[in-house]
Amino acid sequence: MDNRHQNYETLNIRQEVSETDSFTPTRYEQFFRCLPAKTVSVLDIGCNTGRGGKRLKELNPAFEIIGLDCVSERLNSLPECYSRRLYGLSTDIPLEDQSVDAITAGEFLEHLYPADVDKTLCEFQRVLKTGGRLLMTTPNPYYLKNRLLGLSVYGTSHLTQHFPEILRIRLQMHGFSKVRIYGSGRVSRFLGRHFPFLSVYGSYLIKADKY
Repeated sequence: MDNRHQNYETLNIRQEVSETDSFTPTRYEQFFRCLPAKTVSVLDIGCNTGRGGKRLKELNPAFEIIGLDCVSERLNSLPECYSRRLYGLSTDIPLEDQSVDAITAGEFLEHLYPADVDKTLCEFQRVLKTGGRLLMTTPNPYYLKNRLLGLSVYGTSHLTQHFPEILRIRLQMHGFSKVRIYGSGRVSRFLGRHFPFLSVYGSYLIKADKY
């Protein structure tokens, strides 16, 4: 394990709330609604202890779910719904080119150092099949509640923040198309993803295709 991997592992172990976040199953239900009907293989990036992948498998037992995480103890505790468990970083995913139909990355991108964001997006593009779909959620820097309270996305293991219009451009620069943005977070339980004002959502979902 190199120093960078060790740093990521240490930071993510401190983020204990990620293992108990009550919104995780709902977030993966939102992912599920955005997956193409032909999806079989799903790479779950930052899979943690697998609560999200478990929900996906409940929604479609035919899914083949692969989990990637930088914390070995979490991989060891993954439920059986994960067909493969990859120990590593998103900057160097141990999979062949064009090997998965979809990628889910729930509340993940903000845990990367700035220098690793574009490397990760490159890897997402590499391992996705042509016609595959990328689904990510990340905290919303425009979230009105945080702005009113003077709070920030940064903290604990949150190392970057991602403005939706910039992330859209970054994905397009890496060859993704049909990039769409929807509200996510707890408010989406009440307003749904179609409410047009992104500032009411604590996170946002970004959907992008490789065509």
